[in-house]
Amino acid sequence: MLKKPAGNWREARRESARANVLTAAWELMRDDGLAALSLRELARRAGITTPTLYAYFESKNAILDAMFAQAAQSFVELKASLPATDDPQEDLLTEARAFVTFCVSDVPRYQLLFQHSVPGFTPSPESYELAVSALAVTRELLARNGVHDPRHLDIWTAITVGLVGQQISNDPDGDRWTRLVEDVTRMFLAQYAGGNSTHSKGES
Repeated sequence: MLKKPAGNWREARRESARANVLTAAWELMRDDGLAALSLRELARRAGITTPTLYAYFESKNAILDAMFAQAAQSFVELKASLPATDDPQEDLLTEARAFVTFCVSDVPRYQLLFQHSVPGFTPSPESYELAVSALAVTRELLARNGVHDPRHLDIWTAITVGLVGQQISNDPDGDRWTRLVEDVTRMFLAQYAGGNSTHSKGES
């Protein structure tokens, strides 16, 4: 029976340990919120000592960056899984619903990925690039609907994130704001699709 090279075995063991730490970190955040990410408590939940934790991640921010990358990758995969049809308006509505559901279904993930809620933490360029690539998909979908002005992309993100924020803050177990996704999507497209914005007309 062939043995795996020692280096490969050690690396696989290290990656397994890192994955275990990240799983424990997500569980801790989902139980107690973003501010609950104590390295001592995290090590306890992961079944290791605090010094051992530093063997896998050099700092708390390194853990947060790995979590950010996981969240961003999940977001990218969600975008990639959405169907592309011959109806760009319906595709935008589908994406909007998927985005809102993605956010409200996992509040700590949403806060880490979209709200910059941890003081002193900034994602690495590599991790942030994942989030940027997901936004590029939205930009392309808006363009299919005739929405090209960068300001209108800002309005769209403000609208969808606003629905998420209202839902999480004011009706966490209901659907008071998530059920408005279709309404706001239709309103947005009526205003901005195909260059129909009154702000766009008359501007040089």
